Amino acid sequence: MTATAYQTRFGSLKSYDKGHVEPIADDVKHYAMSNCFDIASKSKPYEKVVFGQNQIYVLETLRAEGSSPWYTCAHDEFALVMDGEVEVHLVKLDASQAVGDAEKNGAVLVKGEPKGQKMGWMKLTRGHQGLLPKNTAYQFRAPGEPGVIVLQTCKGELSIEKWADICQTH
Repeated sequence: MTATAYQTRFGSLKSYDKGHVEPIADDVKHYAMSNCFDIASKSKPYEKVVFGQNQIYVLETLRAEGSSPWYTCAHDEFALVMDGEVEVHLVKLDASQAVGDAEKNGAVLVKGEPKGQKMGWMKLTRGHQGLLPKNTAYQFRAPGEPGVIVLQTCKGELSIEKWADICQTH
């Protein structure tokens, strides 16, 4: 029996292959995230474009460029940097700014500057993931070239669906 060689190709915002439908034989090595670079290349900075969904849970692609607004969420979120370098600044919010409704899904904008204890910041580069704890304000900062973030979260009021623009139709 001969082993088949598979090559993993990593994309970036500057160099990616547009996704396409490929026939598979239900082998997991054929499954991969696709289109996040294509989506980010056409998005406004920090626009939260949904590109994967399972019930209320979504994967969002964000173009990391400059500084984002301050966000918070009633549940934990995870940010995975796919390209570039992104700082994530964190503030544990005072009760006056915390999202008290546990039923509210997805991120919301913090009203004004975040009030509370500064928790520090993370420097994430390609392949690094950071936890965005519930009721914590977070701000993304991309000090250099634009990058790409994949956010694992729940669909919320800031989630943007562009299925007609991002899905392959043939």
